[in-house]
Amino acid sequence: MTALFALATSLLWGLADFGGGLLTRRIPALTVVVVSQALAVLVLGTVVLATGAWTEAGPQLWYAVGAGVVGPAAMLAFYKALALGPMGVVSPLGSLGVVVPVSVGLLVGDRPGLAQFAGIAVAILGVVLAGGPELRGAPVQRQAVLLTLVAAFGFGSVMALIAEASTTVTGLFLALFVQRVTNVLVGGGALYASVRRGGRAVPEAGPGVIRAALPALAFVGLADVAANGTYAVAAQQGPVTVAAVLASLYPVVTALAAFGVLKERLRAIQAAGAGLALVGTVLLATG
Repeated sequence: MTALFALATSLLWGLADFGGGLLTRRIPALTVVVVSQALAVLVLGTVVLATGAWTEAGPQLWYAVGAGVVGPAAMLAFYKALALGPMGVVSPLGSLGVVVPVSVGLLVGDRPGLAQFAGIAVAILGVVLAGGPELRGAPVQRQAVLLTLVAAFGFGSVMALIAEASTTVTGLFLALFVQRVTNVLVGGGALYASVRRGGRAVPEAGPGVIRAALPALAFVGLADVAANGTYAVAAQQGPVTVAAVLASLYPVVTALAAFGVLKERLRAIQAAGAGLALVGTVLLATG
């Protein structure tokens, strides 16, 4: 079950990243973060009320608050990087944040078997290679790489924090709700500060662009929420090291979506990287 939930996380995060990257090409990145997370808050708030999840409030929710503080900064950096560089290059680098939860898992006593250690190494190598050879060049590319590495550390921290925020299903609903409320508050504050400095909250074409994109924004927000949820379940049911690496295969999904929808050409090294990532997945799931 750990492998199933972690792979579901990869699928959801990969599609959410693809959608978010597309939206930031038309809408300011901070606005994408705030609106998508606000829509997720509305849905999660309904779920919390319907399930009575608020009764499970406790000190562990501070982990959710921490994830909510770190998350908007990571998403903003990542969406800006996706808007600057090819998704098939940026997204694989974002998965390097897996180092954070894997390190936490090893510190708390996870001891994967030999096959799983091999799977971790192969999967991480595959994800990095899936980024292709375009890591040097124009200043825009270097800026995209820097932003992606910042985002990667943030994503890894969120993975480690949200895994500690609950121990039950209803508690997870509450933790995700608290995380998203914090996301909106932090992201909204950053958006307000940006506007005060002369930045834009709406596209030059007007607010109609945002209204037209509400379904896509809702999908991005809810897919990200669902991914956090499936990852938390995966980390609770099995070794965190295995769950984290499998969940970090989402760049392969993003790269394939970019190839299928945007016709971004995959180089041979990227295709080889995707293949290695799949081999690593098999080793992790069967090790």
